[in-house]
Amino acid sequence: MVSEAAALFLENLKRTGVSPHTLRNYGSDLEELCQYFARAEEPSVESVDVLAIREWLGHLYHRKLAAVTLRRKMAAVRSLFRFLHRQGIVQLNPAKLIRAPKAPKTLPKVPTEEQTNVLIDQVAADILDRPSAKRDAALFELMYGCGLRVSELTGLELSDFDFADRWVRVRGKGNKERQVPFGGKASAALDAYLACRAPEPGVTAVFLNSKGRRLSDRAVRYIVKLYSTALTGDPSLHPHTFRHAFATHLLRDGADLRAIQELLGHARLSTTQKYTQVSLRDLMAVYDRAHPKAKG
Repeated sequence: MVSEAAALFLENLKRTGVSPHTLRNYGSDLEELCQYFARAEEPSVESVDVLAIREWLGHLYHRKLAAVTLRRKMAAVRSLFRFLHRQGIVQLNPAKLIRAPKAPKTLPKVPTEEQTNVLIDQVAADILDRPSAKRDAALFELMYGCGLRVSELTGLELSDFDFADRWVRVRGKGNKERQVPFGGKASAALDAYLACRAPEPGVTAVFLNSKGRRLSDRAVRYIVKLYSTALTGDPSLHPHTFRHAFATHLLRDGADLRAIQELLGHARLSTTQKYTQVSLRDLMAVYDRAHPKAKG
């Protein structure tokens, strides 16, 4: 049965240590696949062929889902059948014969260095008079200062920090670890926060909620939206915005692309190279405004 095969695959993913966010997305997408095939009599996974997957993809098209969403769902199905093929459960991987729809190339929206620093300074100034202002200031400083994913930020433990040399151990996608430096402002913000941090017994997470337990990814997204809406009037900012800003600002100031790749924990340089496009866009805007030959 397709549902049994999906459950087996998800259990294997869990054992390999993928992030909860990845596991949640795969589970959601594969549950939709199972529900589609269960509308009549659920077929055996061995009988799911190219035509069946194309019909499922056509069903998604009719729902008018975005190309990015379709590509993500197709990636989940490819991974499922790749796993089943490797395990000898199916003889062929029909999903690898199907092309995912092309997604439009979009560049991430990145605030300027001034905009980013003004926002973080305002968070530190406790303009909103929040009881957790010191925690929030440290959170923003590390998000921007280290270019962390939200799951990496919430996963930080006290033992991950070398406060003397200002290094932090970060667990990225696939549980891969990397060392990332953090600056003086982040260090000062952390010191101020840790002095008033109040964990429940046995809790070693750095960032805590009001109950003294580990802060969730969803809570960080809420915190970022709260501050960005109240202080900048822009509710579109999210935790990943600061990761984009980290990379773009480093590149703009002359940092090596491969060094940025290491700091971000990207497996492929091509993932990091999208930030060069952001910088080129900014360069073209400057050229169009300033060069006498740009117009005409």
